[in-house]
Amino acid sequence: MSRAPGASVGGQAVIEGVMMRAPNKWAVAVRRPDGIIEAVSHDLPRLSSRSRWARVPFVRGVLVLGESLSLGFRALTWSAAKAGTEEEGEVKRYQVVLSMVFALAFFIAVFMLVPLAVARGMEHVWGESAILFNVVDGVIRVALFVGYIWLIGLSKEIRRVFAFHGAEHKTIWAYESGDPLTLEAIQRYSPRHPRCGTNFLMIVVLIALIAFTMLGRPAWPWLITSRVLGIPIIAGLSYEVLKLGADRRWLHFLAVPGMWLQALTTRQPEGDQVEVAVASLLAALDPAERESVEARGPIVAGALGAEYT
Repeated sequence: MSRAPGASVGGQAVIEGVMMRAPNKWAVAVRRPDGIIEAVSHDLPRLSSRSRWARVPFVRGVLVLGESLSLGFRALTWSAAKAGTEEEGEVKRYQVVLSMVFALAFFIAVFMLVPLAVARGMEHVWGESAILFNVVDGVIRVALFVGYIWLIGLSKEIRRVFAFHGAEHKTIWAYESGDPLTLEAIQRYSPRHPRCGTNFLMIVVLIALIAFTMLGRPAWPWLITSRVLGIPIIAGLSYEVLKLGADRRWLHFLAVPGMWLQALTTRQPEGDQVEVAVASLLAALDPAERESVEARGPIVAGALGAEYT
């Protein structure tokens, strides 16, 4: 997700398309096998206007993350159907829940328990040092995270998704800079963005390294429990760190590790991919916002020819 604290627009790359999240709507646009761009939009006011808990520091980050995962799954399901890789059908709530549970279980198993097991197996090398144990645990977690992204990036299909990720970022750059949404204006921008969800994940990994090192080396059952129960706490803290970095220019260095990682998760998009990103953005904007965009000048023609649901 490219959406972040205080951002006016965020998004996510999906199969053959892009999802965009504006303040009051979210939309998905996909290029179908027949070459036509199809977009769908849904009303969705800010989470902070729908839940008072979403305005509570350290709690709001967990809620935002949960909503982002839910919207991301719905967008991926719709895009897969329109791109012709899956049968189209209504996404049930239980499917969203099961997918999120599976994703969380995978995250805990691979990025929490495996590093712990490896670090424990290597304790005979340095003895019972809590600091070294947690440092090795954290380094292995970072290596697994970066290695996982690099590995899936070898797939031709995922590389194409990463190009749509770049198109999403470039379009948001141009939109928030007040430029006309022409292909030339959009392609001038970098495919990397400081508010990318990749930055959030990297901050989570780094804060986990610091937090777990401070906890020391408790007994094995408590060690596993602390890792699992610490996930929402670290997610909430990471959100506040990301928000702080986005609001204060002198803290922009917090986004640097995530920007480095985006060298793996983004690629330079083709013009037809930018068209899809613009179509998604237009579908996510309110009428007044879209009118403001149209007043800037020409809009890439392919996006204007999209079919809107």
